[in-house]
Amino acid sequence: MRQFALLITMLIINSWLFAQKPVDYVNPFIGSTNYGTTNPGAIVPQGMASVVPFNVTGSEQNTFDKDNRWWSTPYAWENKYLTGFSHVNLSGVGCPELGVILLMPTTGEIEADETKYGSLFSKQEAHPGYYTCQLDKYKIKTEATATQRTGSSRFTFPAGQSNILINLGVGLTNETGASVKVVSPTEIEGYRMTGTFCYNNGTERPVYFVARFNKSAEKFGVWKRYPKMKAEASWESNSGKIKYYKNYGQEMVGDSIGAWLSFNTKSNEQIEVKIGVSYVSIANARMNLEAEAGQQTFDQIKEKAFAAWDEALSRITVEGGTKEQKRIFYTALYHMQIHPNVLNDVNGQYPSMDGYEILEAKDGDRYTVFSLWDTYRNFHPLMALVYPEQQLNMVRSMIEMYKESGWLPKWELNSTETHVMEGDPSIPVIVDTYLRGLKDFDVQSAYKAMVKSATTEGKNNKLRPDIDHYLKEGYVPIMKPFDNSVSHALEYYVADWNLAQFAKALNKPEDHKRFLAQSLRYKSYFDKEYMMIRPKKEDGTFLTPFDPKQGENFAPSPGFHEGTAWQYTFYVPHDIKGLMKLMGGKRKFTQKLQKVFDEDLYDVANEPDITYGYLFNYVKGEEWRTQKQIRTLIDQYYKDEPGGIPGNDDCGTLSAWVVYSMMGFYPTCPGDMDYAITSPTFDKVTIKLDKNYYPGEQLVIKANNQGTENVFIKGMKRNGKSFKKYFISHDNLVKGGTLEFNLSNKR
Repeated sequence: MRQFALLITMLIINSWLFAQKPVDYVNPFIGSTNYGTTNPGAIVPQGMASVVPFNVTGSEQNTFDKDNRWWSTPYAWENKYLTGFSHVNLSGVGCPELGVILLMPTTGEIEADETKYGSLFSKQEAHPGYYTCQLDKYKIKTEATATQRTGSSRFTFPAGQSNILINLGVGLTNETGASVKVVSPTEIEGYRMTGTFCYNNGTERPVYFVARFNKSAEKFGVWKRYPKMKAEASWESNSGKIKYYKNYGQEMVGDSIGAWLSFNTKSNEQIEVKIGVSYVSIANARMNLEAEAGQQTFDQIKEKAFAAWDEALSRITVEGGTKEQKRIFYTALYHMQIHPNVLNDVNGQYPSMDGYEILEAKDGDRYTVFSLWDTYRNFHPLMALVYPEQQLNMVRSMIEMYKESGWLPKWELNSTETHVMEGDPSIPVIVDTYLRGLKDFDVQSAYKAMVKSATTEGKNNKLRPDIDHYLKEGYVPIMKPFDNSVSHALEYYVADWNLAQFAKALNKPEDHKRFLAQSLRYKSYFDKEYMMIRPKKEDGTFLTPFDPKQGENFAPSPGFHEGTAWQYTFYVPHDIKGLMKLMGGKRKFTQKLQKVFDEDLYDVANEPDITYGYLFNYVKGEEWRTQKQIRTLIDQYYKDEPGGIPGNDDCGTLSAWVVYSMMGFYPTCPGDMDYAITSPTFDKVTIKLDKNYYPGEQLVIKANNQGTENVFIKGMKRNGKSFKKYFISHDNLVKGGTLEFNLSNKR
């Protein structure tokens, strides 16, 4: 009996010791195909540096060369030919940029042409903060981890001549200029130009680096490639034979350049490389490397990276559900912790917005990569709830960008305005943050910046270049066959509604009245013939001919950006009840909204209609449609596999949607503090609330009678009391306590 009790005790202890943590459920390969554009590279939360396997150029064995695809990611699951590991990268975006400073181990004779030195790879494995694979051509085991500003790699070589290349001629960015210098047999420094995201005319930025090796090279050199050189041309140097490129000693500036180090390794000998990066200077890159990585081993850095992810992801714990559902949930939360990322170095320095002045962050970290047209809809409200300190730092960063450049950001990358997408998306982000109780930022400067973009006439308005007609007549007319005019205006309406709420909160009644009126002028676009939003010409008449389905599959669409009239018609989240009246009442509104889903007019990966599934909650008695539709969308489009995100993650936007949806609530409109309720996916969700910002300690969401078919809510309780509304306020949730659901398979 005593032995049996001891056995049970040991089983309990082992179960406890090996219980999986949230970080254990992350699958970094999710989203690495199907245009998700995420990658499995090693990174820590909000890291400037990431070490990502680069496999989108270099060989006919890759899909890139077969289909001539336009890659906006350094890694694609379907590609099998690897040409290095890039050290500054973007995740979940739709345009190419960064993906530079490629590190590549090889063996044998030095080769600088990536189409020749690249290798097929296998034995891939990825976890938060760690990636590994084998280079089949060389039998080299590669491993990668990272700190916030340093990438760390470890290569296990066979016996013989082993090499490590730093290729500055390959990347996703449109720029090619670079500089490289072999400082010593254990250190290389340089920079690589970046900056024209989506081929905009923004400010080019150098990203500086310092690479440090834990073993001295026996031979080393730098190169410059000449792509048009005849095959028989070659040069000899005392550092080795160099084919199809010229060895210039220890330093080089220009295009298509790189550096190499050679070692005589024993079988299974490991060489570690640390690369610090900075957008300020080589000196700062070296400082970042020494401050964050220093003398630490690869394994020590890896353990700290894992611990950082464990802390970040443990803000939310889930119980019940399937393993696949947990992996979908935590991978989405993981993707939300990649961008925006820190821009400042360990000493606080960073490049100013749209300029080259070096400034210093003194009030928290300076963030970058603001894909605001996407993220204002759900990402930032979720950050405010779960990671309020980070969200405040992001808002402060946005306001500093205004002070430095004169305008709030639209789509900012490394202190450069890319002018991608449309609207005035900083306004809803900042207002939403303020109304959620996070007010510790320069409120007056924020308000001044918002009023400037909402009222400044003429093309000098960098955020609303077509504002004149909007201010005068209340809409943006279509002036060209495909000018995205309606999309622009719909974004302005949402921004102006948020500005009106901000004015009200700041006790500015006249401004509140003015901007609220502007926000409701979307009604001028409503065409009673089609009962839809329809483009209008400058003379006030509707565009003819008109096909509401035009624009499907990213085809050109008059008046609409990346979508159809169906995908934009319901996008007036600040006035759903007003739209309902225009459509003829609740019944017709519901029928038309249901048609979007029944006739496959909905695009789950398109931001303007991302909230559609929750709009049934605005009609009493039809809330069951939201519960059914949201669960259907989750099950149909989110998977624990490389194609498991239905499109570009857009810096965490599609991930934020599924995190919210699986927890059972969603913000239908930024600036509106009510969440729409749906049925949770898990038996229990616990959100740790930050007591520095919110009164509650934790929010618990329970779902009784959970099951695959049990998606309908039959009853709810809030802290033990009956709760019958299908919206719940932010203030209510952050007080903590329990929200309990009883689920059924019958509506």
